[in-house]
Amino acid sequence: MKTYREALIENTKVPVTQANVLVDSINTAYLSAGSGYPVVILHGGGAGAVTWYPSIGPMSKHFHVVAPDIVGYGESDKPDAAYDKTYFVAWLKQFLEELGISKAHIVGLSQGGAIALQFTLDYPDKVDKLVLVDSGAMGAKSPLLSIIGMAWLNIFPSALANRFFSRYLLFKRENRDPNHGLYSIEVLKSKGGKNAFMQGRGLAVSPLPEAALRKISNKTLVIWGENDRLFPVEYGVNAVAMMPNATLFKIKEAGHLPLMDQPEIFNKAVVNFLNDMEVIC
Repeated sequence: MKTYREALIENTKVPVTQANVLVDSINTAYLSAGSGYPVVILHGGGAGAVTWYPSIGPMSKHFHVVAPDIVGYGESDKPDAAYDKTYFVAWLKQFLEELGISKAHIVGLSQGGAIALQFTLDYPDKVDKLVLVDSGAMGAKSPLLSIIGMAWLNIFPSALANRFFSRYLLFKRENRDPNHGLYSIEVLKSKGGKNAFMQGRGLAVSPLPEAALRKISNKTLVIWGENDRLFPVEYGVNAVAMMPNATLFKIKEAGHLPLMDQPEIFNKAVVNFLNDMEVIC
């Protein structure tokens, strides 16, 4: 019987390599597919690299896709740590060094977007193009019920909590492979699985100041689900107005996970942007 993670990897519909690398003292699992210029894709809080199951295949037709289980998630170690932007960026820098990646396109989803933003601020020469998907660190206010749902799932993970919180992640819950929700619960119930949420206390997604956003000169595509009930689309609108080289691409009938709600539209926008082709907004 396949595990939830194996089922999601199979759902990428392309050959995927699973590997591990030691980043300082942190055992880090990652997925890779395709060949060519590297694209590093950073998931949000929750399951891990397999969150990208709708996108790994289409991206890997054009690039070498590297999808790590960020420290604290998936099959990677989950140590006691700060789990703030500084901690995640230090881990990411060493992860890329261990893989011999000196520069790459970076795609970040939700909390992964916040990590990508801070990494780009700290190491702009290591980032080619930047894609931010319903990104953290761009706004401070989320609906109260969404925060309650997030806390419920992360503190008391269960199928019921997952069903409740999924309404804040997706335009339609049926657009997500059910194995993703089941794997998210499994990860949270694993040893240290709650550390990132409990010890991070939301610091990784705390808003960056306007002055910081104005410093990001890398060519950037900001993608947002118009129906995001966790991070409102206004976050993206306001951030793009501050960033000197950014474009906003809004996706209709999509929530916080547009790669699952509207995978064809999402993947085409990302691939076209990274290939220097027109992204029709």
